[in-house]
Amino acid sequence: MLWISWLPTASLFLLLLPCFPGHDGEENEKSTDIISVLEGYSISITCSMKGSENEVGMYLTTSIQPVNVVYISQHNTSYILPALANRVKYSKEGRNLRITLNNARESDSNIYQCIKYVKNKEHHKKLIGKTTIVVVKGKTSGVVEQSPLYVNPQQGQSVSITCALKSSHEEEEISLLKTQMQPERVLHVLSQNTSNISSTFANRLEYSKQENKIVITLHNLQKNDSDIYVCAGMVKNLSFLLVNSRGTMMLIKEADQTYCSSWVLYSLITVVALLFSALICCTMYHVNMKKYFHKRKPNAVYEDMSYSSRLNTLIRNVYSTGD
Repeated sequence: MLWISWLPTASLFLLLLPCFPGHDGEENEKSTDIISVLEGYSISITCSMKGSENEVGMYLTTSIQPVNVVYISQHNTSYILPALANRVKYSKEGRNLRITLNNARESDSNIYQCIKYVKNKEHHKKLIGKTTIVVVKGKTSGVVEQSPLYVNPQQGQSVSITCALKSSHEEEEISLLKTQMQPERVLHVLSQNTSNISSTFANRLEYSKQENKIVITLHNLQKNDSDIYVCAGMVKNLSFLLVNSRGTMMLIKEADQTYCSSWVLYSLITVVALLFSALICCTMYHVNMKKYFHKRKPNAVYEDMSYSSRLNTLIRNVYSTGD
């Protein structure tokens, strides 16, 4: 059984494996963050910079009608989009580049990407880093309609959310975003009617699309599904992400356990009563047995003594007859 002795070591290695860096430190990052704020608040996006000699510079770009928001070179020369110059600041924090956008506006809603360029022999290689979906909620956004505003289902139940774009454009995309507790893109439906569903809802989501409206149904809801879900749309010729200003607040409540709890309580009381009754019966049985043996013992001695007395008498009578 030599292989059994290797199990602790193998388990420890698997646990520590994520802590070791890969051999190729210049790989694309596929992580996605979602930031949801109200107008007037600040947004911070972090891009990873390894700090190696091969790095040329880092861009923060938008995906919807791509523009370069910020560029920081290896030699600390920088570029900031003139339209955002008064609201954007950046700072290097170790191996990270933090970019802050102050006084956020609805038009800042977009999909931002960190793009790094590195030297690859005589050419520059483009590496796509983290993606950040920014949702800025305005006060009067009516382009994206969403219902319901609030749902409070029990665990295991289903909920439908309707997203509708007030747009006549044919080329559009609609997404459902989970924005607060565990941010993620739940569903992304492209104009070609193809879709991407998050792994969290892979087997629990279905949708139907008709023109500019989509109905999304989430099944078998769990406690950690509680969040604020926001409908977002991308329309051709618009340079920012269209979002609903309120979203749908979903709070999952635990299933009613009253009947189950009562049944468990009654069962427990019954078991205790039976055990108590059995204890009493056992005690009474032992007490009666002790009394029984206590009464029988003197009688047995008395009989033995009586028998001995009679025997002695017979013996004495025999001797008397012999004389």
